Amino acid sequence: MIEPIELVIFDCDGVLVDSEVIAVRVLVQLGEEFGWPLTEAEAIERFVGRSEAANHAMVAERFDEETATLFDKRFRELHAEAVDAGLTPVDGLPEVLDALETLALPTCVASSGTHEKMRHTLGRTGLYGRFEGRIFSATEVGRGKPAPDLFLHAARRMGVDPARCLVVEDSGPGVQAARAAGMRALGYAGGVTAAERLAGPGTVVFDDMRELPGLIAAYQG
Repeated sequence: MIEPIELVIFDCDGVLVDSEVIAVRVLVQLGEEFGWPLTEAEAIERFVGRSEAANHAMVAERFDEETATLFDKRFRELHAEAVDAGLTPVDGLPEVLDALETLALPTCVASSGTHEKMRHTLGRTGLYGRFEGRIFSATEVGRGKPAPDLFLHAARRMGVDPARCLVVEDSGPGVQAARAAGMRALGYAGGVTAAERLAGPGTVVFDDMRELPGLIAAYQG
């Protein structure tokens, strides 16, 4: 028997706010500054969807701890500047959230980003109030995506069985984390991650956020 959905868990970057394109652009720029040539595809493969701690460790492994700390600082500065210059919600997202209210399904956010970063990006796009009090960060758990810890933490805090959760993700590590948590996933391929990197068991891939209400409704029977 397939369990009906009782909670929709949204990733933040690339699902709610169109920030992954900014992050990839900044990472390529920093690669040039620090002597680590990165293509956009390499930046997506190495960094997108992972926690800041995991990305810090990767940079420290390539260089050293001091350089990784400086890399982090520069990334936060450049990312914040770009967000303030014109971050927008993912195309169609505000209308989707309005439509989801009619389905009467609880929602929350579970992101690899920090709470400070989400307050900035969600606040800048006018979305913070829609999820306030139901926002969870990888900083709250021991392991970030692709480990299941964050999604299991969100489900536990929301009081819902993992088998009754549906995750909306846009990254390879994100959909892997959802599967590892025993949750079904919707993989949004309208951003920086190719559809083939999202496809897998228990995952429906889509490329237009406006499809989301219908996809979610299908899980309610």
